[in-house]
Amino acid sequence: MANTSAFGESSNPLRSDAIIISGSAVKLASLGVIMCASLVGNVALSLLVLTDTSLHKAPYYFLLDLCLADIIRSAVCFPFVMMSINSGSTWTYSVISCKMIAFVSVLLCFHVAFLLFCVSVTRYMAIAHHRFYSKRMTLCTCVAVICMAWTLSAAMAFPPVFDVGTYKFIPGEEQCVFEHRHVRANDTLGFMLMLAAIVGTTHVVYMKMLCFVYNHRKMKPAQLVPAISQNWTFHGPGATGQAAANWIAGFGRGPTPPTLVGIRQASHNGNRRLLILDDFKREKRIGKMYYMITLAFLLLWAPYIVACFLRVFVKGSPVPQVYLTAAVWMTFLQAGANPLIGFIFNKELRMRLRACLPCCLSTQTPMSMEPYCVI
Repeated sequence: MANTSAFGESSNPLRSDAIIISGSAVKLASLGVIMCASLVGNVALSLLVLTDTSLHKAPYYFLLDLCLADIIRSAVCFPFVMMSINSGSTWTYSVISCKMIAFVSVLLCFHVAFLLFCVSVTRYMAIAHHRFYSKRMTLCTCVAVICMAWTLSAAMAFPPVFDVGTYKFIPGEEQCVFEHRHVRANDTLGFMLMLAAIVGTTHVVYMKMLCFVYNHRKMKPAQLVPAISQNWTFHGPGATGQAAANWIAGFGRGPTPPTLVGIRQASHNGNRRLLILDDFKREKRIGKMYYMITLAFLLLWAPYIVACFLRVFVKGSPVPQVYLTAAVWMTFLQAGANPLIGFIFNKELRMRLRACLPCCLSTQTPMSMEPYCVI
């Protein structure tokens, strides 16, 4: 009996060591897959946007910046997490290096949040005020918006460097990040509230855009307004619109109808057609893509934010280790989610990707290469 108990007691440490080793192997393998998928997806999407001139537009400039942030996070922060796991959940480097890695991680998190908020505002402008958006949203404006997002995120991430809040290695998370303490001794609550407020405000803007689209889909009652005639060419609210269509197409005779002053005529090319409605649909598709990116950011970061608020408002350590590990790994997963969402919810990106692949060149349809003629 004594030998049996002694054998049982000696086997327990071996079993616990095996569990720790297997858990570390699972963490390393999963994080390695996430890092590789993030780097491949974000680099591929970045090269697609950079090389394809048809994607040199405001929405894709913002998408390129999101890819850049995810590439930096995957290439700089994730390797240190893997090395800390390999060292038994310990930080083997200096305190300065821990603060630098934590600063980069928090900077990129806030940058994605601020940029998604700015994108939501531009998506609303593209739908509700499209003419103003098309005139003002130039390359310089996009660069200014991106620089503003980087500046705001740096302002949020920089105070803990001077111990306003603390950057520290957290063994339960295997990373250098904010040390979230109880509310009485906490100075990081404002950072978490700011992050939650940014994400919430972004969703409010998208809800406002959705309400705008829904309200403008309602049909208005018909109004009987008499048409106006000049040289037997009827135009105006009461006309059928055929005279205006003929004039736009280049077959109009006589003076320009007053309601069409300032509108240029299309060139006589059978392959060109008006795509005003298609422009609106394209803007809606881009808005849907960005909303899905914002929703993925919320869903993947929400468990970790909840864990942070529990550590702030509930005394002690109420967060189970399994939940905390899963929440941290979900935040890591967000770095590789944007390219996947972009290709799934954006038809234009899928078409351009197929055009870049040699095996898909024969399947390209003429409609994808049709030139546009926008009024």
